[in-house]
Amino acid sequence: MDLRATFERLTGRTPAPSVAVLRLQGPIGVGGRRGLAMERVAAALERAFGLDGISAVALVVNSPGGSPAQSALIGNRIRALAEEKKLPVYAYVEDVAASGGYWLACAADEIVADANSIVGSIGVIAASFGFEDLLRRVGVRRRLYTSGERKSLLDPFGPEKDEDVARLRAIQAEIHANFRDWVAARRAARLKADADTLYSGEFWTGKKALELGLVDALGDARSDLRRRFGEKVRLRPVSVQGRSLRQLLGLSAATGEPWAADLIAGLETRALWARFGL
Repeated sequence: MDLRATFERLTGRTPAPSVAVLRLQGPIGVGGRRGLAMERVAAALERAFGLDGISAVALVVNSPGGSPAQSALIGNRIRALAEEKKLPVYAYVEDVAASGGYWLACAADEIVADANSIVGSIGVIAASFGFEDLLRRVGVRRRLYTSGERKSLLDPFGPEKDEDVARLRAIQAEIHANFRDWVAARRAARLKADADTLYSGEFWTGKKALELGLVDALGDARSDLRRRFGEKVRLRPVSVQGRSLRQLLGLSAATGEPWAADLIAGLETRALWARFGL
């Protein structure tokens, strides 16, 4: 049933426009239940784009990035739904839309950021540690058995191998190229700097990002949507389903997942935010 048409027929008045507002908050893919994995956001995306009578979908993005695969999956789903429903999509950056967070923002037709937002970081990063000297000092021997000569990559308990580093860099280069292609396709002629600058992995304030063409305007969701659709625009929040109390306590009835897994995920999340001084 088209509620908008029904309202107009019964009252003779045109209802105020409405916009679905979906918050994409947190790291992408990190920690499973904590992150913005497709399995967590798919239903919310369907609800947002499926609301009756809406004029647009607004994405409020606040993410330091994370999994490139999950970033691509979510971004592609947003575009598919936008085209299916023929709805414009606007992204609003709060604290940060960096790395995978910027990937998500680029799924929108236009991006609006605060002047003090952190935007960009179009690159790929991997980090690890080397413990081989520590093991020798404490008298521990590493025993690793594999089937397949390349099964072990950059084992933190063994010496770094040049061929392992080369393999990792090749994978990173391929993912980086995919990221660049996505940004170039979505932002097209709006980009105002050379590729070496934009795709260096550097990040900027929202104000500088506007100069570079990475965002389209400065502002916030409420003010910008009122400007676009009028003072009476109705904002209709759609939430990504939160975790239960059992999950928050680290107790999984299905898997018996210990609290330590949530602790590790929390540390990973903290490290992602800390890269941007947050």
